[in-house]
Amino acid sequence: MIWIKRGVVRARQYRQETPPIKAIRPIRSMSQFDHLDLDGHLLQLLLAVIEEGSVTRAAHRLGVTQSAVSHLLDKLRAITGDPLFVKSGRGIVPTAHAQLLALRARALLDDLRSFSHAAAFEPAKISAQVTIAANDLQRDLLLPSLLRYARAQAPGLSLRVIQSGAPTPEMLREEHCQLMITPRPPEGSDIMQKRLFEDSYRVFYDASQREPPRSLDEYLASDHVTVVYEPRRRLDIDEVLAERGLVRRFVAQVPGFGGIGPFLRGSRIIATLPGLLRAYMLRGLAIAPVPVPCPVMPMYMVWHLRHHDDPLHRWLRQQLEIVAAPSLAAAAEHMPAVA
Repeated sequence: MIWIKRGVVRARQYRQETPPIKAIRPIRSMSQFDHLDLDGHLLQLLLAVIEEGSVTRAAHRLGVTQSAVSHLLDKLRAITGDPLFVKSGRGIVPTAHAQLLALRARALLDDLRSFSHAAAFEPAKISAQVTIAANDLQRDLLLPSLLRYARAQAPGLSLRVIQSGAPTPEMLREEHCQLMITPRPPEGSDIMQKRLFEDSYRVFYDASQREPPRSLDEYLASDHVTVVYEPRRRLDIDEVLAERGLVRRFVAQVPGFGGIGPFLRGSRIIATLPGLLRAYMLRGLAIAPVPVPCPVMPMYMVWHLRHHDDPLHRWLRQQLEIVAAPSLAAAAEHMPAVA
């Protein structure tokens, strides 16, 4: 009995001397966050940090402070239950989960843009920048006319033009560009395309240095220069002729059509390229038929499925189709006769 009483006394003393424990507010788990905690700004922030690879650069791009980006990233981490980014060298890289979220974020932002434009699309009221991927031939041929024509109706529109190189589906899927102009559309069930025009291949040469190759033997015996896009992707015509077993001697390879002219002028080198290049980039050089049958070179505009019904995107594609024919006609005025 004494031992029990002492235990009771000690228990009473412990209850009297120990301060009450304060209730701790539990941290919300991912499942406790409402989906309405997400908004377009958070989605845009996620994409900016992924694309810039830096919180500082993302803040500069978004026009906010670095601490604001860090705070919103913490909120996004809590919502998604994922760290989203990990350190890699001097920068950060997205986690696998963040990369998956980025795909959904782009689609959701596209839906939000479409929602805001769905009621009534008025070109005169838009304020937007559209990124178009195009190599130098189609850039010089089409995009200046497109910009002039489109801005006459939509003064708030601007274009950002990037090199398409050897185009991939990821350029469209990951929103590196919203539209692509290329003779080689990337493949994918989510990739849309429409042919704009086609061109014929010609032999370019400096008429002050040589005569055009009149036969296949003369053609194969000549020195050639061509374009090879990274990572080592040849022009269609080069692949077609190689598959036919026609071996040519390439003395130079350049990453774009703009680099061809200096190799031809003042030399006996020739190049087999789309004939439309003679209108602008290779003006002043002579042209001749290729002494072997060649396929035509088609040119397509290409876009992602998510932009197919977007009012702004649909309108811009229509403008590109409208300016294609006049642009080709204007180019024809600058073209020399075929030798």
